[in-house]
Amino acid sequence: MDIYLPIAELSVNAAVIIGLGLLVGITSGLFGVGGGFLMTPLLMFYGIPPAVAVASSATQVTGSSVSGAMAHWRRGGVDVKMGAVLVAGGVIGALLGSVLFRALQQVGQIDLTISLIYVVFLGLVGASMLIETVRTLRRQAKGGRPKQSRRQNRLISALPGKMRFRASGLFISPLAPLLVGMVVGILTFVMGIGGGLIMVPILIYVLGMSVGVVVGTSLFQIVFTTAAITLLHAVQSKTVDIVLAALLLIGGVMGAQLGAKIAIGLPPEKLRLALAILVLIVAGRLLFGLTVEPANLFSIQVDGA
Repeated sequence: MDIYLPIAELSVNAAVIIGLGLLVGITSGLFGVGGGFLMTPLLMFYGIPPAVAVASSATQVTGSSVSGAMAHWRRGGVDVKMGAVLVAGGVIGALLGSVLFRALQQVGQIDLTISLIYVVFLGLVGASMLIETVRTLRRQAKGGRPKQSRRQNRLISALPGKMRFRASGLFISPLAPLLVGMVVGILTFVMGIGGGLIMVPILIYVLGMSVGVVVGTSLFQIVFTTAAITLLHAVQSKTVDIVLAALLLIGGVMGAQLGAKIAIGLPPEKLRLALAILVLIVAGRLLFGLTVEPANLFSIQVDGA
């Protein structure tokens, strides 16, 4: 069944869009990450304008993250104090991202910029995950135990104004998580991702945050930051297609539940390996789309008198 998207200004097959949401939801539930990094490129491959894909993906990420955040909240897996600082940084980053987004729209380079950022971002993240996972699998094959270190970066330790985050087991300056939230807020606004793909590793390996609360706190931040970003997109850039977001959310909610069930009992290292390969495949497909010569280099339209 075809349905018209008023903001994207094109007709799409509703079943295909729901299917994309289902696929990304399964990926989210299977790998434990937000699906924005995959949703936006898939929508772009389908023909949705990048600006609309970014804004609508952010809307879908907001809805799909609520249930996960509530689940972690009920079991005490959210550091509210840390989450509040991350949200504050995320909102500041969202405002900065909105300025950048509008500037790129005005010069007509938003679509190219989104694609380039995705290629670089996914390429770096995928390569880092692949290298680290392969090292872990090799250590396990040799009978070694995986490293479980929580080292805090020296620059983070040197920042002034330290305060205690008891649930996270940290005594650090709030400037550190504030800056992390800002970076994620900018990326979320420009790319439509939830941010968990980069926030969780930073919180663990750079800030030294307790693993027990890192996922819940990340989801807590994602809910509020992406909600603010959705509002900014709707008011400023006017690229939120609510029909598209609703279709994606229908599939995403079902897919997340299915993915979580599939993930039970699967080795986490092999799941991370599969995720790394998936990220690199998406980055490669985007890079191919940027470098291949289009069939029609120019189009000429003659206006009627």
